[in-house]
Amino acid sequence: MERVVVLTRPGCHLCDDALAVVERVCGEAGEPYRVVDIDADEALRARWNDDVPVVLVDGNPVARWWVTPERLGGALR
Repeated sequence: MERVVVLTRPGCHLCDDALAVVERVCGEAGEPYRVVDIDADEALRARWNDDVPVVLVDGNPVARWWVTPERLGGALR
């Protein structure tokens, strides 16, 4: 199971930016990640609607709206 999950929605430019950071940091760390469209899940949409993108590490939110490589890297360590 992936330690890193990115909650997104289609057409979200902040999501695209966050995914670029996640792809780079996870690639360098050898960590797989999963992308989840919150609009495909009513419970996720109700919980995270105004916060996407959200980056979760080990089920804990480490970033909302934007993520830095330092923050994600620190959470992975």
